[in-house]
Amino acid sequence: MTDPVQTPWRSIALITLGAIALYLGFRFMPTGTNLSHMDFRVAETNSIEFCDPLNPQFIPVVAMRSPVAMTLAAADAPVVPGREGRFTVTLQTSSGKRIAPEDLLVTHTRLLHLLIIDPWLDDYQHVHPEPGKEPGEWTFAFTPRREGVYRIFADFTPAATARGLYASVDLTVGGSRTPSGLTMVMQHEPALSVEREGYRFTLTPSAALLRTGQTLDLKFTVVNMAGGRVPLEPVMGAFAHLVAFDEARSGFAHLHPAEADLTRPLDAAQPELNFKITIPQPGRYIIWSQVNLAGREVFAPFCIEVEE
Repeated sequence: MTDPVQTPWRSIALITLGAIALYLGFRFMPTGTNLSHMDFRVAETNSIEFCDPLNPQFIPVVAMRSPVAMTLAAADAPVVPGREGRFTVTLQTSSGKRIAPEDLLVTHTRLLHLLIIDPWLDDYQHVHPEPGKEPGEWTFAFTPRREGVYRIFADFTPAATARGLYASVDLTVGGSRTPSGLTMVMQHEPALSVEREGYRFTLTPSAALLRTGQTLDLKFTVVNMAGGRVPLEPVMGAFAHLVAFDEARSGFAHLHPAEADLTRPLDAAQPELNFKITIPQPGRYIIWSQVNLAGREVFAPFCIEVEE
């Protein structure tokens, strides 16, 4: 005769064992990638750590050692302003393995994001490479608007780690007058409101005095200067994106709004989005916004100053 007291405990034990088996099965299920967590480790103190997208902060990509090496090749030479160039980029782990599409997770609707910025921080472009003919190669095209040494930051998430990583490479456009090894630094005046293509974009910090190391709240709004509605549509899985660069282009921060639910409509007359950022070093930062207005992507820059 079955003991009625032992029956519940036996059921609980069976359910627990089943849950553990199910967890282990998913844990060791093949993901399609041949890379492991250790392929993205660098045995140095000054290296980029895996980044938490829920806690955005400025990442000094250039000054730190990335576990991924990034190389760039141009299909057409020379690369000149005003003419579209076609390029191939290769990402390679510290262990010498190339990073292919199956090695990356989709983040914000894409596998790989390239953030391209000129020396004056006046020409920002966001492009998405497609897999090339050879494994580990990615191809893309973009049209630089001016001469100089452009910097290209890669933003991606390996499937083996599920955490964001970054890399960078430089591209010389035209006959750059900047000597090799020097960094172009431009001074910008703080500006929190800008007009682009009939719309006014405004960025409002939560504090009048911005300090390093403190979490900063940013309110982003868009207004139709003709008085009509703002046809804001999603872009890369969000209502807007912000990307912050320091004047020396030593790194960047890629920000996404707190309003992540795309099924909840925003105010059509003046949509408002909220962002957070932590900046470790003092200085002036250019923050580029990217929105989709009735199917047309529009970029607008702001300038903030952060003190010690």
